[in-house]
Amino acid sequence: MNETTSDVVDGNEQAPPSARIRELDRLVGTWTVTGGAEGTVRYEWMPGGYFLVQHVELEQYGERVRGFEVIGHLHPFGEPVGDEIVSRFYDSEGNTFDYVYELEGDVLTIWAGAQGSPAYFRGSFADSDRTMTGDWVYPGGGGYASTMTRRQV
Repeated sequence: MNETTSDVVDGNEQAPPSARIRELDRLVGTWTVTGGAEGTVRYEWMPGGYFLVQHVELEQYGERVRGFEVIGHLHPFGEPVGDEIVSRFYDSEGNTFDYVYELEGDVLTIWAGAQGSPAYFRGSFADSDRTMTGDWVYPGGGGYASTMTRRQV
């Protein structure tokens, strides 16, 4: 199956991945992260193209952060596909974190928890999508600057 075409499952046509999730293709690749967290993140499409997977190897505040995140539309069994692009991050310490992704033009916002949360990342793609520069914002004035630079293949 082509990742952007529909398929027939049990006599029902399955819709292709949404245009909104496919816009996140700009993230695919391996990135070096600098700023308040340092290390590497790698994004890749899960077969089928419905979910983007991020692999994380960072150090933040002297602590190692390892894990993966699954990004896409929720589609519980027997229910319609959700409108928001959501994710869940799983770390090597047994923690989970939920996010909502929004991409408008060159600006990516990642809301911690629900859309509109006071904790979020907002960054901009630049240099033909080779860099993403932004800030993590936490309630009460906390947060840190972050830059991702795509590694050349």
